Amino acid sequence: MTDPVTALDDLIIATLTDRELTFDQKGPGKFFVTLPGTKKLQTNCWLIVGRQGLVVEAFVCRRPDEAHEGVYRFLLRRNSRLYGVHYTVDRVGDIYLIGRLAPESVTEDELDRVLGQVTEAADGDFNTLLEIGFATAIKREWEWRISRGESTANLQAFKHLAEPGRSEAGFGSEES
Repeated sequence: MTDPVTALDDLIIATLTDRELTFDQKGPGKFFVTLPGTKKLQTNCWLIVGRQGLVVEAFVCRRPDEAHEGVYRFLLRRNSRLYGVHYTVDRVGDIYLIGRLAPESVTEDELDRVLGQVTEAADGDFNTLLEIGFATAIKREWEWRISRGESTANLQAFKHLAEPGRSEAGFGSEES
């Protein structure tokens, strides 16, 4: 009879290899997976096999500097549209995606769906989370780079935060 951890390990290795994902097996039932993205260039994700099934945990973003209520509202609303995972925060306020799958529900297709959801959410929501929770820091960085003639290439997604007349984010108005 095959050990349940070994059986899930074999399935996880086969799935990650078949999907050409970068991963490192850190021990029996422990996989560190790097999921590629475009806005968030990569999302680091743990797959941990336990007696109760498979835990999926991915770091998304550090604790927001500001607008915590707006960030948490976004995360709670987004949770209602996620498959197999949900947003959570750790004790210091860093943002993660986490999911739990029963051992019998872990198949190559199901693991692919859940990892796809992690990638879609972390990558797709990343700029929105930065915009809500780090707007002041982004604006400050933009202004600093402009004042020194530095490139703003990797900040282009946030150009609207620094443009005059864009008061809906609190920037560009006479009061800010």
